[in-house]
Amino acid sequence: MLTGVTDGIFCCLLGTPPNAVGPLESVESSDGYTFVEVKPGRVLRVKHAGPAPAAAPPPPSSASSDAAQGDLSGLVRCQRRITVYRNGRLLVENLGRAPRADLLHGQNGSGEPPAALEVELADPAGSDGRLAPGSAGSGSGSGSARRPKRTIHIDCEKRITSCKGAQADVVLFFIHGVGGSLAIWKEQLDFFVRLGYEVVAPDLAGHGASSAPQVAAAYTFYALAEDMRAIFKRYAKKRNVLIGHSYGVSFCTFLAHEYPDLVHKVIMINGGGPTALEPSFCSIFNMPTCVLHCLSPCLAWSFLKAGFARQGAKEKQLLKEGNAFNVSSFVLRAMMSGQYWPEGDEVYHAELTVPVLLVHGMHDKFVPVEEDQRMAEILLLAFLKLIDEGSHMVMLECPETVNTLLHEFLLWEPEPSPKALPEPLPAPPEDKK
Repeated sequence: MLTGVTDGIFCCLLGTPPNAVGPLESVESSDGYTFVEVKPGRVLRVKHAGPAPAAAPPPPSSASSDAAQGDLSGLVRCQRRITVYRNGRLLVENLGRAPRADLLHGQNGSGEPPAALEVELADPAGSDGRLAPGSAGSGSGSGSARRPKRTIHIDCEKRITSCKGAQADVVLFFIHGVGGSLAIWKEQLDFFVRLGYEVVAPDLAGHGASSAPQVAAAYTFYALAEDMRAIFKRYAKKRNVLIGHSYGVSFCTFLAHEYPDLVHKVIMINGGGPTALEPSFCSIFNMPTCVLHCLSPCLAWSFLKAGFARQGAKEKQLLKEGNAFNVSSFVLRAMMSGQYWPEGDEVYHAELTVPVLLVHGMHDKFVPVEEDQRMAEILLLAFLKLIDEGSHMVMLECPETVNTLLHEFLLWEPEPSPKALPEPLPAPPEDKK
């Protein structure tokens, strides 16, 4: 504690943030990591691992091509109408059958989604939207206020297939949140690499071993999202699965919205509700950098209390090994004040047609369970799984449970809709003698 205060005083006197990570000059692989220059002077450390590349498969024969065209396994029809009214309300109508009830065994949430869902759009200033299944006739105000401002129609077919480790076209992307690093995914990376999956896990700018520009604009949502876009375009294949934790969930949502044909499934771990991002002006992170540095020991202890269900020696070691909440005060302040993303509102999330698994640790003091429940309600293909023993850092606290849950979701493939099943061919006519 005394060292932190001393460093903070020197920070105030010298005007330079301590423990700043300088930009890396090398972009070559080292010790199993790759340093990717996403733009000049902006270098991210990336963990890229997986099985050795297999030989190219032989070209499919005409018979196998015909069989593939008639294969309806995993085919889902996504039909939804989204209406935004002038009075700030949103009506989501599910026009087709969403495969929720058969998503996974041992589910926590409800089965079939309601036919219509009315949402009061959240106010970025702080008021939260409320979800109310039912009709749209509950709104008040004049007739002009109830007029639709815009209507979005979604009608498409998606093939949701099982993602197995031996398949060369599957890549898993892991994105951490504020104050973390790719080290928080160690148990998940090791587990899925052993199963034969190809995995990609970057350090966000200013985190882990990535470069840390000393400009606050380098840590806005848009700057970080473009970093993740560059990493995704570099490593993406045909079927890509995005796994995000906390703030990292927002980047997964962004990529899923931008690349709907390349993102096959999404996993959101303690990511919160489907509301636009808006920084809080009354936050402790708006204090000067030197003051935050003086308070860093207290902040680390507060994170341990709020981010873990237990606060024993094991959790302290996990916090240290995972480099969670281990960034400079300047980066931490810039990350928190840069969380501005007005486009990522309820409408933006309602437009997603990718299947989503939501994982929530019930002891999480950062993200209330009601927020993840709201997210599950507004997404088209969603499943919410609650882990009673976990908190915000559930992948560190309960790695076996999380790994099993993620693996089951990767292997999940929905049953074809009855309407999508091919009709039986008529029997051939009998020859008359």
